[in-house]
Amino acid sequence: MRDDKLDRETTTDAGGARLDIVLDGASSQEQLFSEDLTPTAETVKDPSLPLEERLEAFDDILESEVGDTTLSRARNIEREAKIRQLYLKFEGGNPTGTQKDRIAFVQAGDALRRGYDAVTVATCGNYGVATALAASVVGLKCYIYVPLGYKSQRIEEMESFGAVIIREGGDYERTVLASQKRARDDEIYDANPGGANTLTQLRAYGQIAYEIYDEMRDAPSVVAVPVSNGTTLAGIHKGFLSLYRRGKTSRMPRMVAGSSSRKNPIVHSWLKKSPHCEDLQPEGIRETSVNEPLINWHSIDGEYALRSIRATDGWAENASDKKMMTYSRLIREREGLNILPASTAGLIALLERHVREPLPNDRFVAVLTGKK
Repeated sequence: MRDDKLDRETTTDAGGARLDIVLDGASSQEQLFSEDLTPTAETVKDPSLPLEERLEAFDDILESEVGDTTLSRARNIEREAKIRQLYLKFEGGNPTGTQKDRIAFVQAGDALRRGYDAVTVATCGNYGVATALAASVVGLKCYIYVPLGYKSQRIEEMESFGAVIIREGGDYERTVLASQKRARDDEIYDANPGGANTLTQLRAYGQIAYEIYDEMRDAPSVVAVPVSNGTTLAGIHKGFLSLYRRGKTSRMPRMVAGSSSRKNPIVHSWLKKSPHCEDLQPEGIRETSVNEPLINWHSIDGEYALRSIRATDGWAENASDKKMMTYSRLIREREGLNILPASTAGLIALLERHVREPLPNDRFVAVLTGKK
């Protein structure tokens, strides 16, 4: 997160070329909730009140503050890319600035309903902030596991919401295992991807599909999403599948994934035509300040995402740091949205295919997941 200014850093792209970049980090809204929701928030956290009353108050907060994000037509980028009806689904309007609020709040409500008094998750930033805020809203303790070498001002945000930070040696994947073990040992709600609450997470991300449908009254031709673990893409696909099976849409959108060049198992496995989502070699993963939100040697929900791409005749593409920086500037200059460079990976996957093989005139949606 870069709170009150744009931080300039120097990094390199996948080929080792030097890049001078301006990073637009995700951050929480200055005023997280409307003032008129203060009594409602107090009701949610009051353990002396009946659970039904607390859950009803929580639903009021969830419905008014999380989701229902902007879907806007990117006419200026349409003209530059020579593509028809490109829409940007901007998830930066959520309380902590990313789509992670959707699953964090739904799971916090689930934990409250099921009688948990604490929640745990492993994170490298955005998901931890979202979980810390959601836990604080419902009055749960929050234990957040962070890789030892990771540095971010978002950790200060987590602590400001009352979360306890536990530093774990090793990479993100090992940190997830430590958090999951804590959940089992201490009977804490496990908010990590890939666990018993995966279906709850997929349903929460399915709301993005419902919101797109509400605006368009049908499914677009393509929905392009940046991928890391693959949960967001798989959840959106699940949402559209539900709409299609109920006869609400005339078609299924083609699901498209974009991620950091040669650093994500979902994209790697699709390009390789592997029948399953294959892990990468951990020692071959090199993190930069641009690609960090995307890279994984193991995509926890990668199998779901890969099946979603294939079931809809979608595709997956790599995106270099340099291209992600270029597209984030383009979106800022042409459409007025400040987003995380990594958030453009899905849009890049869509537009790069259009350059090689022009797509027919239709409606296309790119999901953007970060905000300054």
